[in-house]
This record gives sequence, C-alpha cells and structure tokens, in this order.
Amino acid sequence: MNKREAFLLRVDPEVLDALRRWARDDLRSVNAQVEFILRRALMGEGRLPKGEGKRRKSPPTEL
Repeated sequence: MNKREAFLLRVDPEVLDALRRWARDDLRSVNAQVEFILRRALMGEGRLPKGEGKRRKSPPTEL
C-alpha cells in the first residue's frame, strides 16, 4: 500500500463546495479529487518524476 502523509489545508468555502460537487460528479472522495487535481497539475508542469503520474488510473476529464 502507498504511504500517505496528512496535512491541513485551509480553503475558501466556495472553493470547497465546488470541489465537493466535482468530486461527487467524478465518483471520488474530496481527498482523492484534490490528489487527482494536484497530480495532473504537477504532471502538466513537469514537476513529477517520469512514471509517477501513471501510478493510479483515473477516468479522463476535460478542463
């Protein structure tokens, strides 16, 4: 099993509400949705080591 680290994130209530709706639409938990968004952004910026972005399969989403 992959090791996970916990951290506190403060976010605007409107952003959190939108994130919850998006996660529900994609059948993910809010935590999984945040990780999905962060991983996609990091991959797009070339900030993840090669192969790291393919660790988990997620359904494709459009921006």
